[in-house]
Amino acid sequence: MSNMIRPALSLLVLMSLITGVAYPLVVTGVAQVAFPDQANGSLVHDADGKVRGSRLIAQDFTGDNWFHPRPSAGAFATVSSSASNLSPSNPALATRIIEDANKQRVPGQGPVPLALLTTSGSGLDPHLPPPAIAYQLARVAAARNVSVATLQRLLDEHTESPLVGPPVVNVLALNMALEKL
Repeated sequence: MSNMIRPALSLLVLMSLITGVAYPLVVTGVAQVAFPDQANGSLVHDADGKVRGSRLIAQDFTGDNWFHPRPSAGAFATVSSSASNLSPSNPALATRIIEDANKQRVPGQGPVPLALLTTSGSGLDPHLPPPAIAYQLARVAAARNVSVATLQRLLDEHTESPLVGPPVVNVLALNMALEKL
């Protein structure tokens, strides 16, 4: 019996060291050398070097002087990132969308774009389509006392065209550029 237990325990310890220590260290080392920015969270720093967020995770911006991201079912917390799982027939979803539409509504701009009312699958999508940002231009321009044309140029500069999919705007990057105006 002991001649079976000893090799089994030895193999368990060896495989635990390989898969639990050596492999993660090798992968981390390769990632740090080959992709240091991505391996460290794609962090965004301000002019003072202070971390302001990540290019990959949405942040909540409130107030009329900022561009707002899409809503988050997990309140922009990375630990509880998820969708709300509310079905289209759920009255709570309809209530939330109506409340968000009333908060986001800009007089004279027409209906609020759907991207400003619906959450992403993770609740942390940092991007919006350009029309959802353009909808907010008049509100932000009035709050910051700048022209809509200036903000439109800023929007054009921050519109990304990915290899696959429609153009998008990273809300954090746009708001950081807005802060520099």
